Amino acid sequence: MVADKGKRSKVEEEAPYHIDGELVLSIEKLQEIQDEIEKVNEEASDKVLEIEQKYNEIRRPIYRRRNEIIQSIPDFWLTAFLSHPVISDLVTEEDQKILKYLVSLDVEDFKDVKSGYSITFNIANGISHEKEGGKRPLVEESFFSWFNETQPKNLAEGFSDEVAEMLKEDLWPNPLKYFNNEIDEEDFDGEEEDEQKGTEHDDEDESGDEDGEGDDN
Repeated sequence: MVADKGKRSKVEEEAPYHIDGELVLSIEKLQEIQDEIEKVNEEASDKVLEIEQKYNEIRRPIYRRRNEIIQSIPDFWLTAFLSHPVISDLVTEEDQKILKYLVSLDVEDFKDVKSGYSITFNIANGISHEKEGGKRPLVEESFFSWFNETQPKNLAEGFSDEVAEMLKEDLWPNPLKYFNNEIDEEDFDGEEEDEQKGTEHDDEDESGDEDGEGDDN
């Protein structure tokens, strides 16, 4: 009787040595277990999203109350922006004139958390700037340029996403920390040092490869 090659497992086809049927069966059972784990992980992810959505709704009225109080503090958002180690470098003098009249900053996750979030700036003259997380407008000389999606694509892709993430993850959760200038700059310096070390390591690897090629010759 000739075995059906179409029914052979991947392990049987790729292995350079003979594998007995018992081992193949064990591997197939292991794959079934892995599939079961993946199913549980997917269910867990869905549950986590449900919890995030629930607490996003609970936080909304608290954030509104916070915005009401912030409006009574002169130059609150301007001070907070200028105290952020990274964002402050993006704020020009013209931007400061706008941020001085920033009434409220609002970050809101979409109901389907996986689809992203929006960031809204409400200026005192009634102008509202809104940005949805995940899109990639490009920035030039002004902080607010990253809201403009019609600019030419002449800057590093993903830069606007980094700005949005800093607003959402750093500034928005506790702006009072930045207003009071209570930030730990070592955290930001550590991230920059890690990036620099990674770059230096890559350069060393490339240099080592070139030297190795020279030795062979």
